[in-house]
Amino acid sequence: MIKVPLLTLIIYLFIFPFSTIAQLQWTEDGNGIYQFSENNGIQVYDVRSNTITDTFLPAALLIPQGATKPLAVQSFQISSNGKKLLLFTNTQRVWRENTRGDYWVFDRDDNKLTQLGKGLPRASLMFAKFSPDGTKVAYVSKNNIYIEDMFSWQYEQVTDDGTDRLINGTFDWAYEEEFGTKDGFRWSPDGHKIAYWKQDARNTRNFLMINNTDSLYSYTIPVEYPKVGLDPSGTTIWLYDIKQKHAVKAQVNGDEVQHYIPRMEWVLDSESIILQQLNRKQNSSKIILADARTGKSRTIHTEEDSTWIDIKARWNNGDPSGWDWIDDGKAFIWVSEKGGYRQLYKINLQGKETLLSKDAFDIIQIDLLDLKNRTIYFSASPNQATQKYLYRMDLNGGKAIRITPTSFTGTTSYEISPNGKIAQFQISGTAYMASGAVVSLPEHNEIVPSQRSFSADSSVPKAEFFSVTTCDGIELDGWVMKPKNFDPTKKYPIVFFVYGEPAMQTVTDNFYTGKNRLYNGSMADDGYLYVSLENRGTPAPKGREWRKSIYRKVGIINIRDQAMGAKEVFKWDYVDTTRVAVWGWSGGGASTLNLLGQYPEIYQTGISIAPVTNQLLYDNIYQERYMGLPQENKADFINGSALTYAKNIQGNLLLIHGTGDDNVHYQNAEVYINELIKYNIPFQMMAYPNRSHSISEGEGTSAHLSNLFTTFLKQHCPPGAR
Repeated sequence: MIKVPLLTLIIYLFIFPFSTIAQLQWTEDGNGIYQFSENNGIQVYDVRSNTITDTFLPAALLIPQGATKPLAVQSFQISSNGKKLLLFTNTQRVWRENTRGDYWVFDRDDNKLTQLGKGLPRASLMFAKFSPDGTKVAYVSKNNIYIEDMFSWQYEQVTDDGTDRLINGTFDWAYEEEFGTKDGFRWSPDGHKIAYWKQDARNTRNFLMINNTDSLYSYTIPVEYPKVGLDPSGTTIWLYDIKQKHAVKAQVNGDEVQHYIPRMEWVLDSESIILQQLNRKQNSSKIILADARTGKSRTIHTEEDSTWIDIKARWNNGDPSGWDWIDDGKAFIWVSEKGGYRQLYKINLQGKETLLSKDAFDIIQIDLLDLKNRTIYFSASPNQATQKYLYRMDLNGGKAIRITPTSFTGTTSYEISPNGKIAQFQISGTAYMASGAVVSLPEHNEIVPSQRSFSADSSVPKAEFFSVTTCDGIELDGWVMKPKNFDPTKKYPIVFFVYGEPAMQTVTDNFYTGKNRLYNGSMADDGYLYVSLENRGTPAPKGREWRKSIYRKVGIINIRDQAMGAKEVFKWDYVDTTRVAVWGWSGGGASTLNLLGQYPEIYQTGISIAPVTNQLLYDNIYQERYMGLPQENKADFINGSALTYAKNIQGNLLLIHGTGDDNVHYQNAEVYINELIKYNIPFQMMAYPNRSHSISEGEGTSAHLSNLFTTFLKQHCPPGAR
């Protein structure tokens, strides 16, 4: 569920400036990064010397025959013999990312460019990959998998049943959105087979979005979208033998419709695949091995939870792909919260499990598995959940050692080279932000100083962190941005920024903490107190119980924490409790409506953007993970939905939604509006035609949204001291 404000994108672009290539792409020796530009082609940037050291592929060689401009390369791969490059160009957005486009092969022996998939639809190829021996390329087009020979440039089909409803080698909307899965096939390490996902979405209904503006007659845009309580796409794994031209189905126990397979990879010996299977409620996880020839399978590990079990996407920056092999492929790293914290385990192929991380704190993410030096690098913050630092631990287990020097405070980010010796380092705190430094590991000696840095304006207040303990005995972290020229003897209006669900923290220590991109101007200059509180259930590194306490209580426990936390904040003498506003986006939009509806005595004004107003209208994977199945506990979904409390709204409400939102459908706004009308409750509404969940498309949209937000806030929660 996309719930992150667009401010996160600003942070991302600052931290990762080489965004012309989709992902940071290291050179083979781990000392440089590839960069692409139209004028210079693909160059090698040596991170140790902070210089361009080589032109890997000149722009002149990227001009196809008959063209005048070089290909715009988003990413590329190098064949195992180093003689061929696989270039991804002309990329198009699928659901969230540009994952389809055109692929070209560049032969370094004769400087020749050849386009793959000739005869297939333009910009339809996805996830092309060299075979291990570099003689073939496999890819997906229109939900079928193809293998193309690089001598004859002829392709054969691995699958021929692909349609808009039978999906081979990639995934439906819900899988990609909620599990992070995109690339749905894998070459075996020996190159003799391909394993792939097949999804049957024939029983998944389309949700129809309507476009009223781009033609004389309106038309609908269908998105296959399984709502809460409805069956997901049936998902299976198949193993295709390239020589025999025959596929066998992995014989995984359990109804394929009532189970998910969010992860699958080859075992390194090519004799079998390994996969993770989750039940429909996502509280039972099995690790399964399936024989590559027969498809017969066996379960080697099972984990149960009274709430839900997260997959690798939660501790791998959103990407569930890859398997963290150790001990020459005889064992792997696994992460579990069953011990009370998110900890590291080792599991071998017989299913024997060993706890590696003995520290009583959460890992936030795995940053690098350095097999050569038998070290695992991971991010954590044992003492302050608002921050993030780098740690390392021996693969044999034991105590973790902090790598980030204690002189650095805030949120750190490391892009570690595959060689484990160097990393691009970024640090972000409320007073400063710096990126582009290169440090050695594990010493953390600076090799290249920061290349880009910002310091906060000393004349402008910076966010201050605090904690409050509610009447329920729950300690909540928070931040506050106080007005400029703050006078504690006066009263100021207060604006709460809320999210509140398991997809995101709002109380983190970074350069953008306390800033509001939607506000046209400066909230501090205009005299607002700007506050955010972190309720239970968000993914803060505060232990399993903190995160899992929200199970079947989304819309209840998080809302009460926010409201009771606000009451504690109101004990500050300088808060004007007659001018209280709250706003949020997506999950935060839902929290905003719930706060207005459940606690109207606290909040007088709310701005809700793209909210889920009825939990039964959202997708099954996300909502059922945190709420259970409506067939078993429908009352929990209703009790946690803002729609239930719409009749209680007493204050000023601005509801904003994009009509082209394929994530949180515009339907959510309309059913909520009907409820407000039913109870004769006044409100304001802004619908952005054909805008998606980000409400970012179209000329003038961002400026209009900012002006709308600011004008409404100033009108109904007037700024300034009194």
